[in-house]
Amino acid sequence: MSKLSRSFYQRGNQFLGCRYPFLCGAMTWISEPGLVSAVCNAGGFASLAGGNLPPDQLAAAIAQTRKLTDQPFGVNLITIAPAYQEQIAMLRDNPVSVVIFAGNFPKDTEMAMIKDTGAKVICFASTESIAKRMYRYGADALILEGTEAGGHIGHVSLVVLLQQVLFHFDAIPIFVAGGIATGKMSAHLLMMGAAGIQMGTRFAIAKESCAHPAFKDAMLRADARDAVSTSQFDPRLPVVAVRALKNEGLRRFGQLQYDLIGLLNEGHLSLKEAQNQVEHFWIGALRRAVQDGDVENGSIMSGQSVGLLDKIQPVQEILTEFDREVEAELQRVKNSFGG
Repeated sequence: MSKLSRSFYQRGNQFLGCRYPFLCGAMTWISEPGLVSAVCNAGGFASLAGGNLPPDQLAAAIAQTRKLTDQPFGVNLITIAPAYQEQIAMLRDNPVSVVIFAGNFPKDTEMAMIKDTGAKVICFASTESIAKRMYRYGADALILEGTEAGGHIGHVSLVVLLQQVLFHFDAIPIFVAGGIATGKMSAHLLMMGAAGIQMGTRFAIAKESCAHPAFKDAMLRADARDAVSTSQFDPRLPVVAVRALKNEGLRRFGQLQYDLIGLLNEGHLSLKEAQNQVEHFWIGALRRAVQDGDVENGSIMSGQSVGLLDKIQPVQEILTEFDREVEAELQRVKNSFGG
C-alpha cells in the first residue's frame, strides 16, 4: 500500500482498525464466521449478520469468529427483527468492536447501551434526514447506502446522497455503499471524502462465501438490469423495497399483489388477511436461494453491481485487486494534474 493510498485510507482504517477501509456488507445466511473472518484476515472489515438469530446462536457465531481471526469485526443488528432486544442484551456480555444498526431507526438509548460496551456504532442512512437523525442519536459513523444496493433498500440513488450528505457533512466518518464493485470507482469516492467503501454483492460470490453454487452462478449470469426492486401496487398492501434478481418467485409476488387487490376490492378478503399474505410470501425465500440453491423460487438478493461481476475470487484476491485499482486511479488523477 503506497503513501498515496494510505492518505485516503487513513480515516476509515483508524475507525475500523483494519488495513483497508473496505467493508463486506452483512448478508443474512452469507455473512457467517467463515466469510467474516476471511475478510478480516485479508485486511478488510466484515460483520456477522444478526438477522433474527436467537441470541445464543449469535453469541456462538461471535465466539467462532474470534477463533478464526484476531482482527476486529462487527455485528449487524436489524432493529425490526423479533430477537433484536435480546441480541442487544447479549452483546453487553459479548462485546465486539463495531455494531451496525440496520432496518428501522435505533433509539438513542439503544446506541448508548452498545457504546457502553466499548463498541463503535455505525448506522445506515438512505436519506439526508436519516443521516442527520442518526448523528443526533449518537452514531459514530454512517453508511450512506444508495438504492442501487441489494437486499432491503431506500429510494435515493448514491449519486444524489453523495451530493446531499457526503459533500456537506464531515462530523463523523461516512462510508458509502450501493452499486460499487471496482477499485477505480472507489478511488473517486474516497477523493470525494468517503471514509471507506462497503460492498455486498461482490463478496456474496467470493470463494469463501457459503452461498450455494447455483446462487453464485445466477449472479455471474445476471446483468445490472436483472437486479430489480420489489414494487408496491396498492398502499393498502405495504411492501418493503428489496432489490433482487428477477425470477419466478418475483413474478409470482407481483401476481399475488394483483390477486389480493382484486379480492380486497370485491370484499372477499379482509385487509389484515391480505397484508399477512404479503408479509409471509418471502419467509424463507432467501434461505432457499442461498442454502438450497433454489434460484427460481427463492430470493436472490443482489445489487445492480451484479452486472460488473465476472468471476469467483478468493477474498484476499478481491481486496488486493481492489487496493491495486484504487492506487492506480489515484496515481492517474495525480499525474493528470502534473504530478
